[in-house]
Amino acid sequence: MIDPDHLRQAEAKLGRADKKLARLIEAHGPCTLGQKPRDPFHVLCGSIISQQLSVKAADTIQGRVAIALSAGPRFEPAHFLGAEHEQLRSCGLSNAKARWLKALAEAVHGNHLSFETLRQLDDEAAIKTLDALPGIGRWTAEMFLIFAMDRLDIFSLGDVGLRNALNRVHNGGEKLDDDATLKFAARWAPYRSIASWYLWRSSDGDVEAWA
Repeated sequence: MIDPDHLRQAEAKLGRADKKLARLIEAHGPCTLGQKPRDPFHVLCGSIISQQLSVKAADTIQGRVAIALSAGPRFEPAHFLGAEHEQLRSCGLSNAKARWLKALAEAVHGNHLSFETLRQLDDEAAIKTLDALPGIGRWTAEMFLIFAMDRLDIFSLGDVGLRNALNRVHNGGEKLDDDATLKFAARWAPYRSIASWYLWRSSDGDVEAWA
């Protein structure tokens, strides 16, 4: 959980550093990032399930998996350890995603992946640890650090929606190259996650999606 007072301080700092971002902060109100607890294993499972799917399709398949495994509102490693591959496939998961979910459950169950250890690592070391797992690339790791680990200074260069929002806000919609994008993002340190939250919100105003 992130202290709301810390978020207000971050918003003020970001507004001083970037006048265009200041207008987004004013338009969208207080950042709600890190204001509700998220179970890290459940978040990673959801990230794997949702890859290359629309939000609606991902929600449908995740719901089917939860019902099939009697998981209730939250996935736990035990739900996948005893699951048959075809049982997962019948929910609409690809072969790869079914394998990745079981591999993740085995890694957590066997303590090869410890979320407590992840919390102690710096951002880049945590990203590399997650990136080494089957089915979890750098983008998934970055989203996990923002939304499940409450890391405040993550900017995902590979996030298309984020890049498009930045292009629109700062460059009239014209594409900025990687170097120019990172130069803008450097203004927002050490609160690049919060700046990203406002850029995402400028494209998708659904508060619940970004809580």
